[in-house]
Amino acid sequence: MNDSAPSLPRLPSRGADSHKGDFGKVLIVAGSRGMAGAAVLAGRACLRGGAGLVTVATPASQQVVVACGSPCYMTIAAAEDSEGRIHPSAVSALAEEAMRRGVVVLGPGCGPVPALASLVERLIREHPGNLVLDADALNVITPAVLASRKSGGGTVITPHPGEFARLAGEEISRVQADRQSMATRLARETGAVVLLKGRGTVVADAARVFINATGNPGMATGGSGDVLSGFLGALLGQGMAPYEAAVLGAHLHGLAGDIASVDFTQPGMIASDLVDYLPAAMARHARC
Repeated sequence: MNDSAPSLPRLPSRGADSHKGDFGKVLIVAGSRGMAGAAVLAGRACLRGGAGLVTVATPASQQVVVACGSPCYMTIAAAEDSEGRIHPSAVSALAEEAMRRGVVVLGPGCGPVPALASLVERLIREHPGNLVLDADALNVITPAVLASRKSGGGTVITPHPGEFARLAGEEISRVQADRQSMATRLARETGAVVLLKGRGTVVADAARVFINATGNPGMATGGSGDVLSGFLGALLGQGMAPYEAAVLGAHLHGLAGDIASVDFTQPGMIASDLVDYLPAAMARHARC
């Protein structure tokens, strides 16, 4: 599959009599003390991506900060440890909340804490819907845990090269030298859809591979990955299959960056610009 417009998946259609429940209930588990912005960016991107109902779960001390990031998503206060990160006592309650949603995004700004590992492992075992694992959720699991998923839902993982190298047990230099083959191998080993970020983002499942051509160096700024994970949650919530959602998500995320760079320049871009330009990217894609 190449990156030409006719071969790309289309955005989900919307009937005239649609309601918010038709476009997905998404739970985002994100943020910690000093990293509330990750939760805000993921939540706002999920909204801009078209999810019907978005809830952001974050440590209790960060709830007000996250809630102020947008009036359009709901928030949940999770029990926290002394460092302002998710506490193990929060795992059961968060798992119960997750079971009420069709899509769960885990990891942005959470910190690699044991509670996150417990939650991710539990949802891999039990959650029947789709999971997006990003950032710290990738730093607390192994390929064996990913491969243990039996619930029928799909899993999309979004590592940057360093996170991918840890998961795959390889050197970063080797990953970067053979990105397509490495991503495909990990997808086959784990059953997950792998979105390996970076120049020429690679999306792979066990049988297919896509090399993205959109995006630019201005997107190399903190928070860009949080935007992508939230956006993927929105596409999955609207009924896209995991591989197609990852392909379209990578393309439109990069296209938003390309459009934004015209107005802000590459050095002047920040991650929230990507959120704001997602609608323009979606509109351009719809016209193709």
